[in-house]
Amino acid sequence: MQEHIAPLPDEAATLQWGARLAAALDRQRLAEQGFVVHLSGDLGAGKTTLVRGILRGFGHSGAVKSPSFALLEPYNSLRIPIYHFDLYRFSSPDQWFDAGFDEIIAGPGLMLLEWPEQAAGALPIPDLHLRLQPVGVPGDEPGTEDARTLAIRAGTAAGRQCLSDLSQVAPPDTARPGPSLAS
Repeated sequence: MQEHIAPLPDEAATLQWGARLAAALDRQRLAEQGFVVHLSGDLGAGKTTLVRGILRGFGHSGAVKSPSFALLEPYNSLRIPIYHFDLYRFSSPDQWFDAGFDEIIAGPGLMLLEWPEQAAGALPIPDLHLRLQPVGVPGDEPGTEDARTLAIRAGTAAGRQCLSDLSQVAPPDTARPGPSLAS
């Protein structure tokens, strides 16, 4: 699997990349079948910020928080269902089935799963796997504390198509160059 790297110098770039991903997703396909995105990275890596950017790209203007305690935050008021899972508190992959999440993920819509490694073996192969890695260090150069890299891997044909489409999507803010996909 080929991995692409996108530099995200700050929170705004992370939000922008999420909005670009939302623009690249095939809405018709999402209305008919699911598209699974795994989001990995340490605490504070920017997973929820990226989800916020994706949701903003779909037109959601309300609050977006990590569903750490609820485990799932559905966004059904949009044209397609979007499900934001946070599996951080899982101690066993069996909890995925016990919660009934396997039934949700089998349906249509966009499935955004933070901490997928907590349910390893129970989850389907993701269409996209996104791994965020902070590169900024607090106390370093001012303005770099939110810098991160995003490693992107497509796990399915739909994921590869999405990455191809993503390379054609212009950043929402054309006054500022957006993050690109670098091989």
